[in-house]
Amino acid sequence: MANEMKKMIRMMASDGKEVVVEEAVAMKSEIIRHMIEDNFTEDVIPIPNVTASVLSNIFDYCKKHMDFLPEFEELEDFDNKFVDIDTDALYDLIMVNNYPSSSSNYLGVKDLIDLICKKVANIIRWKTPEEIRQIFKIENDFTPEEEEKIRKEHAWAFE
Repeated sequence: MANEMKKMIRMMASDGKEVVVEEAVAMKSEIIRHMIEDNFTEDVIPIPNVTASVLSNIFDYCKKHMDFLPEFEELEDFDNKFVDIDTDALYDLIMVNNYPSSSSNYLGVKDLIDLICKKVANIIRWKTPEEIRQIFKIENDFTPEEEEKIRKEHAWAFE
């Protein structure tokens, strides 16, 4: 059975590039798993809103988690290196795993979502709102009056 062919899943990313992964790896994504279980998998599964490079990166993560299952320390090292990326790349991973809203994960790779949340929490720990905006390139859409009101109502958060 070592020579048995593994079933491959073909996906078309938003940039028109195809990503091919083993079915077992693709099943780590909730949405892909549901499509496979519901026999929705035609020739190629369209994955809008996700580029091929980000999609490949996510499935590399999934494959490593399958490969390293028994070796916790190696997996922890891999995870730390995986999220040791610039904030733009981290933001891409967040959006892919939580698109279009927090109520429905787009790809739904739970372990990856947890890892990314931990990384973001570590990045923003002890930072001011201004510093967080700068790190993640978030525009301040509050007027000075609105911001002052929030600072007064929640003074404890700004100490």
